Amino acid sequence: MTSLLPKAHAAGRAIAPEPIPARPISKLKARQRRIDRVLTYVPLALFLIFTLVPFYWMLLFAFRPTGSTSLVPWPITFEHFETVWNGSGFGIYFKNSLFVAVMSLLCSTVIALLGGYALARFRFRGKTLFLVAMLCTQFVPGAMMLIPLFEIFNAVGLTNSLWSLIISDTVFHLPLSLILMSGFIRNVPVELEEAAWVDGCTRIQAFRLVVLPLLKPGIVAVGSFAFISAWNNFLFAIMFISSQDQFTVPVGLSYLLGEFGADFGALAAGGVIAIIPVVLLFAYVQKFLVQGLSAGAVKG
Repeated sequence: MTSLLPKAHAAGRAIAPEPIPARPISKLKARQRRIDRVLTYVPLALFLIFTLVPFYWMLLFAFRPTGSTSLVPWPITFEHFETVWNGSGFGIYFKNSLFVAVMSLLCSTVIALLGGYALARFRFRGKTLFLVAMLCTQFVPGAMMLIPLFEIFNAVGLTNSLWSLIISDTVFHLPLSLILMSGFIRNVPVELEEAAWVDGCTRIQAFRLVVLPLLKPGIVAVGSFAFISAWNNFLFAIMFISSQDQFTVPVGLSYLLGEFGADFGALAAGGVIAIIPVVLLFAYVQKFLVQGLSAGAVKG
């Protein structure tokens, strides 16, 4: 009886079971997978084409020589950029827009940090009503506030000043910034602050040393939205600014359109210059936007 057993079993080693061959995928499942891929990637490809074709058309007119009808920008020329930057005063418009966008970013972020912390950490009467009122302000179109804002800025001597754009952009973007920042702060565990208080930190020190470093993704998100909103704002700029040396990029682009025609090469070059700061901003901040808010803050 023992002699009939395999040698490996006689030596005291267990025989490994043979692997069960995988069942082949049926033709129906393979066909369903192909259909799912088509239904997923074809709409994405169409959306990508719909999005990128206008950008390609703008780049084509910006880098293509004047009078050329080629669909490829070759030979590449920078004459349109030189015309816009030096001949049309676009360099001044760019500096004005950058100043307005950066100052609006700083004001919105600082106020949103302070107000968002109060909304997230303190309990006070009328807090819910305040949040509802902040949300309702987002339903009001900016065009409805043009005349009241113009009267206010005219009374205090801020018309034809870049500070009128900074104040208006900050005020209109502040409700969204407050709501977003309060949500980010609320997701930071309050136990971290309590531990800092136990160690002798004041509330301000705990906020600066513990909470603020964890709010980097929130600060980046709020600051990015504020920057883009101020950079692209055309309505307030065309209403409050009358001097050409105070124009911003959107207003400067509109003045490149003549009464009987337009220099499409110069207009496209101005559009390329206008999107460069936004592209560079998102290329830098996208790594912060995908980070977890408090990943690794609390060790289990």
